[in-house]
Amino acid sequence: MKITFMGGTGMVTGSSYLVETEHCTFLLDYGLYQGGKEEEALNLEETTFNPAEIDFVILSHAHIDHSGRLPLLVKQGYTGPIYTTKPTADLSEIMLLDSAKIQEQDVEWENKRRKRSGKPTIEPLYTTPDAERALRHFVPQFYNTQVYPHETVRLRFQDAGHILGSAIVELWITESEGTMKLVFSGDLGMPDKPIIRDPSYIESADYLLMESTYGNTVHESQTEAFTRLMQIITETAHKNGTVVIPAFSVGRTQELIYEMNEWYENAHLPEEQRIPVYVDSPMATRATEAFCQNSIFYDDEAQALIRSGDNPFAFQNLHFTKDVEESKMLHKNNFPRVIISASGMATAGRVRHHLKHNLWRENSAVVFVGYQAEGTLGRILLDGTDEVKLFGEEIAVKAHIENVDGFSGHADQPMLLDWVDHFQRKPKKVFLVHGEADEMMPLADKLRERYDGMEVLTPRRFETVELRVPKDSVIRQPDPETLKKELEMQYEQVLADMGGIRSIREEVAKELTPVEYEAMRQKLMQIQADIMDVKMLIGD
Repeated sequence: MKITFMGGTGMVTGSSYLVETEHCTFLLDYGLYQGGKEEEALNLEETTFNPAEIDFVILSHAHIDHSGRLPLLVKQGYTGPIYTTKPTADLSEIMLLDSAKIQEQDVEWENKRRKRSGKPTIEPLYTTPDAERALRHFVPQFYNTQVYPHETVRLRFQDAGHILGSAIVELWITESEGTMKLVFSGDLGMPDKPIIRDPSYIESADYLLMESTYGNTVHESQTEAFTRLMQIITETAHKNGTVVIPAFSVGRTQELIYEMNEWYENAHLPEEQRIPVYVDSPMATRATEAFCQNSIFYDDEAQALIRSGDNPFAFQNLHFTKDVEESKMLHKNNFPRVIISASGMATAGRVRHHLKHNLWRENSAVVFVGYQAEGTLGRILLDGTDEVKLFGEEIAVKAHIENVDGFSGHADQPMLLDWVDHFQRKPKKVFLVHGEADEMMPLADKLRERYDGMEVLTPRRFETVELRVPKDSVIRQPDPETLKKELEMQYEQVLADMGGIRSIREEVAKELTPVEYEAMRQKLMQIQADIMDVKMLIGD
């Protein structure tokens, strides 16, 4: 088996890994390069493989740096399935269509400039129809279920705890000399994050591809981070200022809303002391709706909150802007408010308009709550620039620029080491990916010190490595008794959930609007259809 590191090497973007076995060829992720012009230019490079010859694709999660070139892959001739989790499929629909729209708009703007200067026009990387075609190839799966994308490849997704639907990829690959196990961490999250479950621990691996985004960092705690964020918001409000929070539309925005919902409900503040919070991102609004439709994948605390009747994505002073005009109105009057807007690295989207209107204000603040890649506006602001250019205008940077890294969706060094600790059978080789050198190299050193005999590598882009079945590899086939017990546990959980539906039937029926009634009826019909499918599968 060979792995070629197509992207996500030495950088936190463009995640993509080509796996070639004796019997099939597939991709792990196919992400867009994001950052400055140098990084984004990599998207235009020709592929070193024929997309039409790829048998299948496995997608770890919906973030564009992992999924964003899938429409390009289809455009170039790929016709196979894309295996991923159900929430990732739902979120990818939002993100890929939005990405296609950005590609089209950017090229439209660039071509106007080119025509004026007599230069030839260019084509977008891909279009909305390309994204729509790619989405038809998605094959959604649930966590902890076995699927065979090829007769020689067994696949299982485990929860990576990064964003809703994010997955650790377990692969059992059979070749002539035997079967080996390859694990791809995807992007690992931190434990005890709101909404999503903690990252799953993996029992064994022969070879491991592991992210290293924060391989040399120790995050502040989520509680400390949120306390600091609310302190910044309160202090800025006292100065009649605006807090602008560039946040990723999928994951980070919902996490912030969830935390603020809990804070405001427990604070019991009078209405006049509740600072208005505006979510100004069409994609974030759609993503929040997708979160609401996938509550089965929440952690126990979030599910308990829903069962109690609380909507974790709504509170009194939360507002979702409906259109561009409402977004523009946020700048018509000065009053204390919080604006959460995409993109998270301030590379595109409405947040750049909010920065233009607030960066020059000494009473305002810009708070970054996620990773800022090299070359992005977010990184430039964090590095302490005095001036930036936005929409052709030089803007002085006088607002307070803050970085609250406790919200990071990526595991820090202690968490990454703890995750590897939990492998009962440690991998022979670890390939560190998805990290810049100053984070990746210290993690590599730590792993070598911690695990005697473990080979830790930091591959270069387009580097190919050959992997063989280790002589002492022990691959266990799924145990029928264990599978039976897991199925029985799932059955009991379904019965418990059905009981919950019965208990709220009369109460909910009184409050449903005609539109909500129809939506509920459709969901119950789907449940009924799924039960019939189970009966057909089991037989008499």
